[in-house]
This record gives sequence, C-alpha cells and structure tokens, in this order.
Amino acid sequence: MDASLYRAVNRLAGRTGWAHPLFIAYAKYGVLLFAALLLAGWWLARRSGDIDAVAAVVWAGGAAVVALGVGQVIGHAIDRARPYAVMPTAHVLVTRTSDFSFPSDHATAVGAVAAGLWLAQRRLGVLAAGLAVLMAFARVYVGAHYPGDVAAGLLLGAGIVVALHPVAARIIRPLLRRLADSPLRLFVAPRQT
Repeated sequence: MDASLYRAVNRLAGRTGWAHPLFIAYAKYGVLLFAALLLAGWWLARRSGDIDAVAAVVWAGGAAVVALGVGQVIGHAIDRARPYAVMPTAHVLVTRTSDFSFPSDHATAVGAVAAGLWLAQRRLGVLAAGLAVLMAFARVYVGAHYPGDVAAGLLLGAGIVVALHPVAARIIRPLLRRLADSPLRLFVAPRQT
C-alpha cells in the first residue's frame, strides 16, 4: 500500500510541473519556516507572560532534537531504502541520498514543533500542524519518501512532545521562573512598566 500511494503521488508530480519549484523549495527549506513559527510562538507566549506557554515552546524546540535522535536510532535499525532506490524510474525532484528513508527527519522535526506549538498556543499550533502535513506531502511529492515514512515521522515527533511534556515542563518551568527573576527576564516575560 505504501508503494502504491508513493506511485500515485509520483504520477501526480509527473503531471504538475508548474508546482515543482514550490514543492522543491518547501521540501528542502520549509524547516526554516518552522524555526520562524517557534520564534513567533516564543514571542506570543513571552508577550502574554505565560510561563507554561513559554515552557511548551522551549520544549517544542528541544523535543525536535530529541525526536530526531530517536529517529536516527530507529532509522538505522530498520534501514529502509529510499523509494527511488527500489523504484529507479521514480520521478525525483531533489538530490538523491543514500541514507535511510524511515522515518523522515523533516517530518519528525516539524511534527514535534507543531505539537509543541499546539500546547503553547492553539491557533499557531493549528497553523503549524497544517504546514507539517504539507511538509509531509511535499517530501513524498519530490520523491524522497514513502507516505509511511512521513506519517511515522509526524507521529514520532508529535508523540515525543506529548508523551514527555509533563516531565519536560516540570524541569523547564522552574528554570524559566528563575530566569524571570534575573536580568534576562525579557526572554520570559515583557518588561514591567
């Protein structure tokens, strides 16, 4: 089923040349948008003075790194070949790599950021979730991953954020409260006038 879904998206990519520049750019560099979303989430949480929301944003960034590490372990253990290695006639729009396909690093990172922003600020989380699904589709569209690779990445990233959030929040919140009582308080809350 994964291969047949990949082939269907690959056929779509073959017929929609007009969309290639957009999907290539997003598949390669869209993670920068998620860095900007994290910054926006931090700014909104900081501006409201909500320590829990600031902690959720900080955790989202940290969890993305943790999830990528876990994904590397899983990827090396499973060692699934990229779809274009198995289907040499696949339409591939990005540079071919020889690393594992499952799970997708891009999807893992954006899944974590989207889930963390969901915990911090719902509207921004909804936007990030939509953009994360678009990233997952883009990675399949350009021929880099099977749909299962990106779905697993999204679930891995989001799952780590949600599962470890209670523990992470217990560690991060006290640190942020200490920071709020220091000269660096502007990183946590707006200036008091």
